[in-house]
Amino acid sequence: MKKVIRLVSKAISGFVLLLLCCLVILVLSSKASGGEPTILGCQVKVVLSGSMEPTFQTGSIIAIKLADSGATYTKGDVITFRDEEKLITHRIIEVKKVNGQVLYKTKGDNNNAPDTNPVVAQNVVGKYTSFTVPYAGYLVNYATSKAGSALLLIIPGLLLVLSAARSLIGTMKEIETKNA
Repeated sequence: MKKVIRLVSKAISGFVLLLLCCLVILVLSSKASGGEPTILGCQVKVVLSGSMEPTFQTGSIIAIKLADSGATYTKGDVITFRDEEKLITHRIIEVKKVNGQVLYKTKGDNNNAPDTNPVVAQNVVGKYTSFTVPYAGYLVNYATSKAGSALLLIIPGLLLVLSAARSLIGTMKEIETKNA
């Protein structure tokens, strides 16, 4: 029974360490690049509102495939676009061509009415890739804050110090046992 508990404990510790390392990499890469980290042409975005529920919940993280200059989207695609200074992720409900320019009419799945302004193709940041991690966005938002960033740098340092102290104490006990 002790072996099973030890194995489960090590698995949980490994998972937490892996999660912590991923968060550190995410935070450091976003700080270093001065914006959003991009991995294989995709970016991770945090869902801040419930306008797209039940497709994805508030606080989830989603992955979007960044838009190419010639990318076109169709009715039913979920896109992330710029509306003034904020990013919005909604579903395309209609595609129009006006004066040679493509316009997308969008609507949040949980909204009663379509968005008031059509989206110009140049404002599309990317398309939702169907990858969602529910509620992880709360953790990412905290990790990218000043307090969260500091905590992500302090915790690994403390874990390294504790690990070194544990190894040192174990070695000292081993030496005492051999000398006795």
